[in-house]
Amino acid sequence: MSVLVLGPENPRSTVLFAAGSGGDPSRYRTVLEALSDAGHRVLAPHHPRFTPHSASTAELLERPRSLQDALAQHGGDDGDLPVFAVGHSIGGWAALCLAGAVPRDRGGRTLTVPTEPRVSRLVLFAPPLGWFHGPGALDAVSVPVTVFMGERDEITPPATIEILRRGCGQVDARVFARAGHFDFMDMLPPGVEPDPMLDHTVFLRELGTSTVAALSH
Repeated sequence: MSVLVLGPENPRSTVLFAAGSGGDPSRYRTVLEALSDAGHRVLAPHHPRFTPHSASTAELLERPRSLQDALAQHGGDDGDLPVFAVGHSIGGWAALCLAGAVPRDRGGRTLTVPTEPRVSRLVLFAPPLGWFHGPGALDAVSVPVTVFMGERDEITPPATIEILRRGCGQVDARVFARAGHFDFMDMLPPGVEPDPMLDHTVFLRELGTSTVAALSH
C-alpha cells in the first residue's frame, strides 16, 4: 500500500486523511500542506479509483481498512499521540466508519467496517451521510465531528447535515458559499470547473485554515 506521509519528525498529532472516490491524496495539496505546516503528521493512503454508486462492498471496506493500516505502519511508536481523521466525500464516509459509525448498503443491510479507537476527532468534507440514515447508525460515534459542506453541492447536499446532528452529540457544521462537491480538491475531475463567483484558490486556503482550527479545539 502506498501512503503519502507529510509532517515534522516530532508531530503534535497524527492525521489520517482519506481521499474521495478518485483515491489520490495528492489532489488535496493545499489542505494536506496546511496540516503538515501546523505540525501534524499526515498519513494519506492512495486508493484504487472507483465509482461510489457501483462500488463493491470490498472496494468500500478497503477505504477505512487502508487508513487503519497506514496508522499501524507509519503512525510511530508514540501511542499517546492524538489521532484525528479527515476525509472528503467517500473518504469522509471512511473516517466516520473508523469512529464507530455503522453504514447500511443499498439493500438496507448493515456493513461490518473497521474501527480505530485511537481516532479522537473527525473533520469531514462533503460526506455522503445517507449511508448512516438507519436506526442507531451513529450511536457509537462519541468523538467531536466537524463537517464542511458546499452550498452548491448536489451530490451531498448541505441539508444532509441533519443526519449527523440527529445521531451525534458533538457536531460543528459549516456551509461554504458557492462551493460545490469537488471544490474541496486542488485538482478537480476532468470537465468540472468551480463556480465563476468562487475564488477556488482563496477557498482552499480558507479550508486548510479551518481544518487546522477544527483539530486544535
